[in-house]
Parts: sequence; C-alpha cells; structure tokens
Amino acid sequence: MTRADGRPPVRLGALGTSSIASRRVLPAAVRAPEVDLVAVAGRNAKKAADFAERFGCAAEPDGEALLARSDVEAVYISTPTALHHVWARRALQAGKHVLVEKPMGVDAGQARKLCALAEERGLALRENFMFLHHPQHTFARDLVASGRLGRVVSFQAAFCVSPLPADDIRYDADLGGGALLDVGVYPLRAAALLLGAGLRVAGAALRTRPTDGLDLSGQVLLVSPQGVLAELTFGFEHVYTSAYTLCGDRARLTVSRAFTPPATHQPLLVLEEQDHEERYSLPAVDQVSRCLAAFAGAVRRGGVPDAEHRGATVAMMELVDEVRATALRVTGPDVPDTTDVSDVPGFEGPAAPPVTT
Repeated sequence: MTRADGRPPVRLGALGTSSIASRRVLPAAVRAPEVDLVAVAGRNAKKAADFAERFGCAAEPDGEALLARSDVEAVYISTPTALHHVWARRALQAGKHVLVEKPMGVDAGQARKLCALAEERGLALRENFMFLHHPQHTFARDLVASGRLGRVVSFQAAFCVSPLPADDIRYDADLGGGALLDVGVYPLRAAALLLGAGLRVAGAALRTRPTDGLDLSGQVLLVSPQGVLAELTFGFEHVYTSAYTLCGDRARLTVSRAFTPPATHQPLLVLEEQDHEERYSLPAVDQVSRCLAAFAGAVRRGGVPDAEHRGATVAMMELVDEVRATALRVTGPDVPDTTDVSDVPGFEGPAAPPVTT
C-alpha cells in the first residue's frame, strides 16, 4: 500500500506482547497509513501467535527471528523495561529503526549508548511518549509564550494510579519495575516540555516497599534555569491522576487528562485569574496515531533530525538518576493484593463529561 503522499508505509515489526501494545499501539498501527504491521514476536510464542491472528500479521518465535526479517525495517519494542535497552541495541545493530516504550533504558548511561549507536548508524530512535504528540500541550505552550499567564513561577504535575495486581511485572525490580521508571517519567518529561532544558533536582522523596526497596510512589522538586519551581507526584498508591498546572503571576492554566487521553477525549484547558475564568475546549485527537506518524516520518528522513529527541531522552534519564541519588526513602506498606485496576501506561480512566463553552 502507498500513502497519499506517494511514500510507502514503514514496514513495522512488533517485539513484545504487552498490554499497551495490545490495547493502544498495535490497533493504531493497523489503521495508520504511515505504517504496515508485518510481524510480531514475544517471550510467549502462543501469545505472539494470538497477537498475529488478531492484527493480521505474521508471528515469529522470538525477537531474533523478527530482527532477521528483511521485510522489517523498523521495530516497536514493548518488552519489560529492563529489556528495552537490550532489544533496542540489537535492533539498531540489525539496521532497524526503533520506537521503544519509555524509558529506553533504566539509567542515563544506557540511554546515551543507544542514542550514540542510533546516530552512528543513521537510524531513527524514539521513545513512545505518546502524550508529546497531543496538540493540547502545544496550545498550553503557546499560551505561556503569549504572556497570558504572566511570569511563570511554578509547575505541578501528577501521574498516579491505584495499586496494581500483586503479580504485575511493574512490581518486579529485576524487570525494571518501580513507580519512577513507569509513571514518574511522565511528569519529568512534561516538565522539560513546558519549562525547557536545564532542569535540576532540588529534592526528592520515594516511598519504598519494605521487602526489597522497590519504589511505589514519589515526589520530586525541580528548578529551571529561569527559577521556575516544579513539583511532581507519581506512584502506584493513588486514585488515578493525570494532570498538570502552570502558575504565573497573572493566571493559572490547568490541563487535565494530560498523559493518556483516549482518542475520543475532547481536551478542556482551564485558565483562571483572580476574578475571571476561561475554558478552552479543543478537538479530540488520537495521540497514538500521531506518534506513529511522527516516527514513520523520522524513519523516512533517516533519523538525522532526531538529535533533539535523543538529547531530551538523555536529559530525562539524567534527572531519573539524580532523583535516585538524592531521594529520601521512606518505607511504605507492602504491595496490596488487588486486581481491580487498569494497566499503565495507557490506562485511560473514566470518560470525561461533555463540555460546552
């Protein structure tokens, strides 16, 4: 199939049979004209075969077989976090472009090595931070740039979910589990998006599991080069929260459903002054499809313009390392035995009520 612009779709292989792949990414991939889902592989051959039947593609017995396919030019990786770096490196070495679930490694060192390898090979390498491709954040940045908020002095962001099932892999430290790497990276990345580069960690606290020290939730205080203070909250111990607020000396802007809005969600941004409120209702957008389209564009450009994305990835992982190094650790309760939750990333929460403006 050829796209409307005359360019062929990117031939994509999926490595990993995760929940986010099943519910969000692969359904979008089979709809997107920019990509053609060719094959899927995972740690469980039966599950990979089920994925292949569902999404109308081939099944491979393992990741090596997927990477050996000559008709796969790019790979989407959704393995457990601790394996992101391993498989992204193998894919790049095999000459494949890579879209990997966030974060691409467990520390900044792994991220630097992958980015250097991608640059050396002239390949696209991107994290699957889908929220970065939603226009509600561009709208928020434009309001700030216009001076509508006045001088920005603070930023608050939170991405939190209720406790996960006790056997969830995000409770497995050996597989790269923990709240910081799973949900904490979202507010960290949002802070960089809204406040710019050069953020520093001024303080942090992590609530950890008594049995092995795995982080269950946390808070981080950042400072921007311009003196903006950022307060970030994340964890597996809260009611679902996905929002951020920018405060200036003239107005405050709040973005709800900031990180994982469903494709049908109509964003509502609320700007508040002392005696005045404005509500901006924006069109619904499928951020998953936009993320895939952006990745496909980077592939067709040979990954050369991706230096900015690689720099942002490394900078975020440097913040993760700094949080780990400086955080005050407080022992919390052990993981509760619950299964009445939705998976993260990609948990969409309840549908937002209709809004009229």
